[in-house]
Amino acid sequence: MKRKYSFFILFIILPLLVGCQGKEGSVLGKEDKPIRIGYMICNSVPETRARFEPLTAYLSEKIGKKFESILVNTFDFEDLVRDKKVEFTHTNSILPIIFQKEYGLELIAVEIRGRHGYRDTGTIIALKRSGIKNFEDMRGKTMIFGPALAPFGYMAQYALMLANGFDPEEDLAFYAIPWGSFKHEKVIYGVLFGAYDVGAAPRLDLDHMAQQGKINMDDFHIIAESIPMPYCTVGVMPHVDRGLARKVKETLLNLRKDETVLVNGEVLRICNSAWIEGFVKANDSEYDSIRQRLKLCNMAPYRKY
Repeated sequence: MKRKYSFFILFIILPLLVGCQGKEGSVLGKEDKPIRIGYMICNSVPETRARFEPLTAYLSEKIGKKFESILVNTFDFEDLVRDKKVEFTHTNSILPIIFQKEYGLELIAVEIRGRHGYRDTGTIIALKRSGIKNFEDMRGKTMIFGPALAPFGYMAQYALMLANGFDPEEDLAFYAIPWGSFKHEKVIYGVLFGAYDVGAAPRLDLDHMAQQGKINMDDFHIIAESIPMPYCTVGVMPHVDRGLARKVKETLLNLRKDETVLVNGEVLRICNSAWIEGFVKANDSEYDSIRQRLKLCNMAPYRKY
């Protein structure tokens, strides 16, 4: 009889214990799930991983939660955001405007890099020996752009031409957008080696290539240059816990140039690896200059068919 009651009690209690364990396990599993940061692939996958893996490791170390890098092609990024497969995003400054409007992304920090700090400009360049000095000289010429969603390799230059009464669709002989990695370098080399008369290049890439000795700026004439606008931006998805979002934002804004982290047994400087000087707070109103140009160029998220 005693054994019968003992079995009966165990029969009742066991499901409750399993239920509690399962519930606790699911919570712990959720906590142990990596926090995903989607990084837009810039020049190549290896370069992007080398640049930003230290930053991901640093966030894991500082915040005490596991962060994971997700490397994403520009045109595939929206799928991950739509399906909530990333918690944070690191992209150029066009994508967060799209994600903000369509999916509620919050802009939290902007990279500091180059002559304009957390901003960059788009230039229209030609070789000095070509004799192309202004928009009128560009009529009937060939042009190469950077990626079609590049703020400083396409949008800024396209808007500059439209604002100056020059229609790229009608006034150029033709234009091209290069495929493959290192697209901005392809634009600059395309002009340097005479494959195209005119090119659309970010000022930052011109400066970077000149510093590396890959080009001589004396060979080029800058036909036009846009105003400085926000550079690469970090955003947070609306489904992310607000406390976690605040910690990530504070960690980025407090990042010092000499901060280091251990990655694969090697101590690395986070800023040096990422080619940046740090981060500043994203000011939403400063992105209005980009929004205006996206509208002028009939680009997402304001495209009208």
